[in-house]
Amino acid sequence: MAEDGKNGKPAGAPANGKPPVSAPSGSSAVVRAGAIPGLLPDDHIFVDNVTKSFGSTQVLKGVTLHLKRRETAVIIGGSGAGKTTLLRHLIALEKPSTGHIYVDGEDIVPLSEYQLNRVRQKFGMVFQYAALLDSLTVFDNVAFPLREHRKSMSRKEVRDKVCTMLNILGLENKEDRMPSQLSGGQRKRVGLARALMLDPQIIVYDEPTSGLDPLTSRMVDDLIEETRDRFHVTSVVISHDMTSTFRIAHQAFLLVEGKVIAQGKPDDLAYGDVEAARKFIAASGVAPDRVSRVDGLDPAKEGEPT
Repeated sequence: MAEDGKNGKPAGAPANGKPPVSAPSGSSAVVRAGAIPGLLPDDHIFVDNVTKSFGSTQVLKGVTLHLKRRETAVIIGGSGAGKTTLLRHLIALEKPSTGHIYVDGEDIVPLSEYQLNRVRQKFGMVFQYAALLDSLTVFDNVAFPLREHRKSMSRKEVRDKVCTMLNILGLENKEDRMPSQLSGGQRKRVGLARALMLDPQIIVYDEPTSGLDPLTSRMVDDLIEETRDRFHVTSVVISHDMTSTFRIAHQAFLLVEGKVIAQGKPDDLAYGDVEAARKFIAASGVAPDRVSRVDGLDPAKEGEPT
C-alpha cells in the first residue's frame, strides 16, 4: 500500500487524531472493552460511524454496527440500500471515507494491504451463487484456498482436510464431481466447505438463499446455524429473505439509503417503534409469529453438554 510521503503513514489513514489500536500480527486477542470508545465486550466486529462516498454520491451514511461473537447477524434492506458496499467494508475490500472498523478490537482501516491480508484470513466468504470454478472438481474447488495460502501443507494433509470437511457437510463421495453435476443445495455446501478451509472466525454469507426453492432455502438456514454451532464462528448474513431472517438471526439490522434505521432481534423490528421497519417486514408478506427459529444452541451455552 502506498504511503503518504509527508508523514510515512499508510495512504487513507484517518486524520482525525483517533489512534488505531492494533493487535500483534497473527493475534486474535480481544482488546479490553473500554480501551476503545463504543466497543462492547462481546463485539467481534464493531463498525463505528462509517461513511463511504463514491465521487459526490454518499452510499454509507454513518453506519454503526455491533456484531457479536458467535452469533448470527443478518443485514437486510432493499435494492440500493448499501448492503453490498457494507459487506465489502466488513471483509476489508473497501476502506471507508470516514469512520472505523474493528475486528477483534483491531482497527483495520489504517492497515496496509499486507496487514489486511492477515485480517482477511479471519473471514470465510460464501458467495451468492457459490461462485464455484466450473472447470474444477468439487475437491479442487474446496482445496483452492489451501493451495493458495497453506503452501507448506502436504498433498495428503490437503486431501485429508478437504475430505473431512466434505464429509462433515454431507458431501461424502462427491469430491470428483463437477459443479454442473450438483444441486443448488449441494453447491452451497461446497461453497461453505471452501470458506471453512482456512479455519476462519467469521463466515460472511451474501444472499445465501437467493434463487433457491423454499425447501432448499430452509436447508441453507439450517446449514448456517449448524455451522455456527459446530465451528463456533460468527455469522454475518446479507439477505432480503425475511423468512430466513426470522429463522436464523440473533440480531437484524435494517439498512435504508445507507443508514441503519432499526436494529435488534427480528421481533423488535417487526413490532417495534420504527414504522419504516414494520412496513418493510409487512411488505415482505412474512408473518413473524408463524416462523419458527432454527433449533440451535444459545451462543452463551455453546460448549456445554446437550
